[in-house]
Amino acid sequence: MAKVFRATFDQLYDGQHTGRYSVDQLFKTEKTHFGTLIEINLQRELKLTDGDVLDFKIAGLEVDCKYSHTGAWMLPIESFDQIILVTQADDQRSVWSAGVVRVTEENRRTSENRDKKTGLNAHGRTQITWLFKDAPIQPNALLQLPPPVVAEIMAARSGQARLNELFRRATNRRLSRNIIATVAQQDDYMKRVRDNGGSRSALRPEGYLILGGDYSVQRNLAAALGATTPEPGELVSIQVVPATSQDGVEIAGGWWKLAGQEEKIESPAPVLPR
Repeated sequence: MAKVFRATFDQLYDGQHTGRYSVDQLFKTEKTHFGTLIEINLQRELKLTDGDVLDFKIAGLEVDCKYSHTGAWMLPIESFDQIILVTQADDQRSVWSAGVVRVTEENRRTSENRDKKTGLNAHGRTQITWLFKDAPIQPNALLQLPPPVVAEIMAARSGQARLNELFRRATNRRLSRNIIATVAQQDDYMKRVRDNGGSRSALRPEGYLILGGDYSVQRNLAAALGATTPEPGELVSIQVVPATSQDGVEIAGGWWKLAGQEEKIESPAPVLPR
């Protein structure tokens, strides 16, 4: 389910083609569409059958899927006395939640909107059985950086220059493929990371290593260095300086450690093993 929430945010942002990375950048109609996409994507991922009246059938029971960023789930008449799956997600905080509750008369408000929809009352909210509450999703690094830093990253003219600046400014953070695509805004965005003219070779003289989560040896290096470990499909950029066998990690025949915040970089980073 965490994967579905991450993918649905990224699907709406369409960062590779738009450069967007935040819910605040979406059109109002796109924000409204988020709930529909969550319902479709959850049903596909969990292989749930269609309901006769509501969205799904789970264990033979009709279940309606509702999403709200704020927790103000709107409940149609057909959901009354039925079970609903209530969902929330916050990309800024990198969390998502999902719970179940029955829309009984004592759990719902008496007021309705123009579409005859209502919501859970205060008691109804206490009756939610949370399956997951504020569970983690893959972080959105562009939302975690200060907005002026993101503006500087995105201001560069070329996709390669933007990626180089991302790896300089967003160090020791998990960077997903979608973040790379959003910053590069090119079809061959992962090619821009590699050696032979990509960010790895461009930033090596500045002491940067770009560790890939698709390689176990690089994940192990991140852990040994005390850096953030990239998951499969992610990258983590760090700066390293020469060290000794007593305080460093062996890479490509030399000893290296994480650079301090104000440490002067005088040696190019080593070539990473795969």
